[in-house]
Amino acid sequence: MGLSISFLSIILMCLPLFPDLNVVVESATTEYTTLIYKGCARQQFSDPSGLYSQALSAMYGSLVSQSTKTRFYKTTTGTSTTTITGLFQCRGDLSNHDCYNCVSRLPVLSDKLCGKTIASRVQLSGCYLLYEVSGFSQISGMEMLFKTCGKSNIAGTGFEERRDTAFGVMQNGVVSGHGFYATTYESVYVLGQCEGDVGDTDCSGCVKNALEKAQVECGSSISGQIYLHKCFIAYSYYPNGVPRRSSSSSSSSSGSSSHSDPSSSTGATGKTVAIIVGGAAGIGFLVICLLFAKNLMKKKHDDY
Repeated sequence: MGLSISFLSIILMCLPLFPDLNVVVESATTEYTTLIYKGCARQQFSDPSGLYSQALSAMYGSLVSQSTKTRFYKTTTGTSTTTITGLFQCRGDLSNHDCYNCVSRLPVLSDKLCGKTIASRVQLSGCYLLYEVSGFSQISGMEMLFKTCGKSNIAGTGFEERRDTAFGVMQNGVVSGHGFYATTYESVYVLGQCEGDVGDTDCSGCVKNALEKAQVECGSSISGQIYLHKCFIAYSYYPNGVPRRSSSSSSSSSGSSSHSDPSSSTGATGKTVAIIVGGAAGIGFLVICLLFAKNLMKKKHDDY
């Protein structure tokens, strides 16, 4: 019994040395899985036969499955009387792996946040999912769904001029990028994306509308995010220079060409190295603990 307690004590002494590894791994995932907003229809669908639930489940399964292959996918499931149309889209700079990790969270979140409503939209920082039961009233692609503006303001410093120039670069970029563009201009980081089935001309118009709303709604705020029905934009101003950003850039897929912040790949590499080094160090230290425990047990055994 004494030997078992000693061995267990040593292992427990080693465990507190590993939390930092968990923090690093979690920080890599929360960058694109943070909840931004939810939109839930007020009406719940009547489903005495369970057909809607079956169609919804099938749609979720199809969307999650496709998220391993593409960053945008739209599908329709059900019968003529229980038709549900749904889609997902991932941010244009996410890899297929990160896209899947993001999208796979959405069905549970949608059910938790909205329940069985006739329409639902859940937006995370890296992806969103929406579905509508056939017959749900449509809204304009330009309608604003959500906005958020930074609390800090820096009027009178030339920021607004730099921001507006960055906006212009980004508006042109989403056209050449076929629906996604992110870049930095004089310490202003900007990102824009349109829904995957929106054409280049309509995408430019949607992003222009979102940028104009950002100018009005956020004014001189150093950051802002504007979400319209068919597109969204985000910007952040960094007076001391744009920090390295984690990115999972890969080859572009439907509706999401990528032109990311040049420092993005460096940030991702740094984070990956941190995880690998932290993991290797943790494993190495665990081996040392185990060897020490083995020697201690051997010594105790020799004493008997």
